[in-house]
Amino acid sequence: MQDRNNMCPILIADSGSTKTDWALIRSVDEVERYSTSGINPLYQSADSIADMLLESGIPFDKISGARVHFYGAGCIGGKANETIEAALRRVMHEIEELTVESDLLAACHSLCGHEAGIACILGTGANSCYYDGERVVENTHPLGYILGDEGSGAYIGKRLLSDALKGLLPSDLSGKMMEWCGLSYSEIISKVYREEYPNRFLATFTRFAMDNIQRDEIHNIILESFITFIDRNLMQYGVEALSKPICFTGSVAFHFEYILAEAIEACGLRFGHVEQAPMDGLIEYYSI
Repeated sequence: MQDRNNMCPILIADSGSTKTDWALIRSVDEVERYSTSGINPLYQSADSIADMLLESGIPFDKISGARVHFYGAGCIGGKANETIEAALRRVMHEIEELTVESDLLAACHSLCGHEAGIACILGTGANSCYYDGERVVENTHPLGYILGDEGSGAYIGKRLLSDALKGLLPSDLSGKMMEWCGLSYSEIISKVYREEYPNRFLATFTRFAMDNIQRDEIHNIILESFITFIDRNLMQYGVEALSKPICFTGSVAFHFEYILAEAIEACGLRFGHVEQAPMDGLIEYYSI
C-alpha cells in the first residue's frame, strides 16, 4: 500500500440483508463510520440500492478517487456482483478500484488477515470456510436455516421452541419462554410457516437464551448446537485445515463465546478468537 499518511480514501462496506456498516479511511488516523439499511443484490435492483445510498447521508459526492471494497450477503458473483458495482458507480463517479466480495471473505480478512485459518460466521445464519491467507480454499455449504445453519441463532431458536412446544423442557422454563415471547401456539406456527423472515424470528430466541444461560438445559442446547456445527461443517476441511486456529464473527459467537470455546475444546480443535462484527478487522486489514 502507499504511504500510510498519504493514502487515497478507502471505503469499506460490510453488508447483510438488514444492516450495512461502512468505514471511510481517509488517512491512518482518520476513519469515518456510517450505517445504512441492508443491501442484498439477490432481492434489490441497482437503481433501488443507489437511491437508498443517495438518501443515506453518506457523502459519496465528496469521496473522490477511492478504493472501494464491498462485502455482502448475496454477493455470489455474476449478476449479483454486477448489481452492486452498478449501484456504487452511480453514486460515486470517480473510483480508483472496486471489488465486490462475499460476507464470508469479509470474515476471513477480518479474522485471519493474511494468515491461514478457519473463519466462521455465527449470527442469524451460519457459514464457514478454510482460508489459506489469500483466498477461500474450501467451503461447506451452509444450506440455510431449514437444511443447515447449525449453531446459528435460527438453529438455536428452532431447537428451543421445538423443545418447549414438545414438552422436552422443564415446565417452568418453557412457561417462562412462552411468557417472554408473548405468543400463542398458533401465532408461533404462523410466524414460522406463513410470515416473512422466519429465520429472524427464530433467532430472536437467543435473547431468551442469554437471559437464562445459567439453566443447564439452555447451556446444553447451545453447546450441542455448536458441536453439531463443528461436526457437520468444520470437520469436512481435513487435517491440515483443522490444525489451524478457528476464528468466529457474529452476534451468536460473541455472546456465547465461552460455550463456543468449550465446544471447540471438546472436539479437540484450536480456538482462535471471536469478533462481534468484521469491521474493526477490515479496517486493520486495509490500513496495514
